[in-house]
Amino acid sequence: MYQNKNMKVLILVLVMAAAMVQESKGHPCGSTFFSALVQLIPCRSAVAPFSPIPPTESCCASVKALGQPCLCVLVNGPPISGVDRTMAMQLPEKCTANFEPCEMAK
Repeated sequence: MYQNKNMKVLILVLVMAAAMVQESKGHPCGSTFFSALVQLIPCRSAVAPFSPIPPTESCCASVKALGQPCLCVLVNGPPISGVDRTMAMQLPEKCTANFEPCEMAK
């Protein structure tokens, strides 16, 4: 239990550090990296590993509001616990968003 709590704290610290790195690079989503991550919470069940659940209306609304550049920053950023990146990359298509899907950074 104590180790699990430490892992969650570590993940939060890493996400916040990544947000600061993005901000310092002047990326268009730099100032909103953490809020973008929070904005995609409605999509959690649609991007969970081995999830057969399609994105909900609230998830799709979040994806569309977030936009392609910010979604791609999240998809290509540091690992996010419980998020299947391949499924996250498919959100624009599944949500019929008017932007290209993200490509994974190599």
